Amino acid sequence: MESRTIYTIARQYGSGGREIGQKLANELNIPFYDKELIALAAKECGISETVFEKADEKATGSLLYSLLMGSFPFASTVSPIGGMPLNDMLFFIQADIMKKAAKAGPCVIVGRCADYVLKDMEHVFNVFIHADKLSRMERIVQEYHTDPGKAADILSKMDKQRANYYNFYTNKKWGNLENYHLTLDSSATGISGAVELIRMAAAMKEGM
Repeated sequence: MESRTIYTIARQYGSGGREIGQKLANELNIPFYDKELIALAAKECGISETVFEKADEKATGSLLYSLLMGSFPFASTVSPIGGMPLNDMLFFIQADIMKKAAKAGPCVIVGRCADYVLKDMEHVFNVFIHADKLSRMERIVQEYHTDPGKAADILSKMDKQRANYYNFYTNKKWGNLENYHLTLDSSATGISGAVELIRMAAAMKEGM
């Protein structure tokens, strides 16, 4: 039976979540969405991709605006409002793109509250990837050429940014086990092992 699964991957910074998602999509021969969502959002609304990159996966930080909007969770109908903060506009547009992608068929989506955005859809499999701190530090030094002396602080900053973004737009807690079907330690499994575990667990959920 052909897989119908839409995979969402939340991840700690430096855990290899993007690489795992990309490898999973390649092995299954299905679409992959991460930074690609920025390009699609920019194309849809005519705003510079570079401008959107600076706002990506960052909460607006506008307490007044969130109160006026009813303090997310967001409305089911995605309709960016003129004058809304750039961060919020990007979130709404990306949410709409993710829903369209999921309706089109199996795919892998990394980050951007995808598990929450797609919570009412069938065949969604939510994954959270973490790893021990030392492994994550080594990874960002090797992969992103991060200064070893700043690696620990960068991990903390990026994880806090992702948590704030998720918590703000969903009113849920980033990393809470209840939000995911599977959590795994990529420092224990490796990239390929993580991909295999995700495939096996998703197949079990779908009864395949």
